[in-house]
Amino acid sequence: MSDLLLFYFPPVMFFFSVLPLAVYMTILFLVALWKRDNSIADIGYGIGFIVMLILPYIGTILFFSQKTVVQCIPFLLVCIWGVRLSLRIYLKHKGKPEDFRYASWRSEWKWVRTRSFFQVFALQGVIISLIAFPVLPLAYAFVFDYSTTLFVIGFLVWVKGFLFEVIADYQLDMFMKHSENKGLLMTSGLWQYSRHPNYFGEAVMWWGIWIITTAIVPEIWYLTIISPLLITFLLTKVSGVPLLEARMSQHKDWQAYKNKTWVFIPWFPKKITSQSE
Repeated sequence: MSDLLLFYFPPVMFFFSVLPLAVYMTILFLVALWKRDNSIADIGYGIGFIVMLILPYIGTILFFSQKTVVQCIPFLLVCIWGVRLSLRIYLKHKGKPEDFRYASWRSEWKWVRTRSFFQVFALQGVIISLIAFPVLPLAYAFVFDYSTTLFVIGFLVWVKGFLFEVIADYQLDMFMKHSENKGLLMTSGLWQYSRHPNYFGEAVMWWGIWIITTAIVPEIWYLTIISPLLITFLLTKVSGVPLLEARMSQHKDWQAYKNKTWVFIPWFPKKITSQSE
């Protein structure tokens, strides 16, 4: 059981979480204007979660002695994931032109600056707020008891997702380092079981975090479930799989890879190929 301060002090929640995130996204937008590169949004994405959550956690740890280590674990998991993701994207993008998605939008859009602010940076800020929401109540709660079993399950789910994303990213990076692989699709390692194992891992991580937070603050599970549902929807239907597969379809070996490999959830390669999934 827990006693939630979150809903008694919404102005405090806004001041220490949403407002810093809004300032952070605005700064990213200004940097992107200066560099003429909206890929900055991707680099800053992972850190955005930390920006939103760090002040509530620091504040309540300083002012409320009842804060427990268990409550801080989801925040630490988000920090690990966010720093790794932002650092990887920064190193991958360093010295390269604007990402193909943003470059195509820049050539298609009118009012590029206005649309970039609202459709890239402001929208990303809203998405970060919704996905990070399950972790936020823990900073404002006095926890008296929690489900150890559910907590451990959630932690193991998170570890599985994190390892999936890290390993899949590493395999892809190593594949792309070799010039002889230019123009080819990555079809080995985890990529032989899913066409998007890194996206699968990211979705699984947020389901794990939701399970952990539900174990600690079960009273609002029906509100916080929007986080894993949203990230799964975005990755599979909006900004993840659809955009990347449109680009992957230009490869000559795409159809063969598509016919034998599952889209998202990893499983053994299909033995019988077909023209449709």
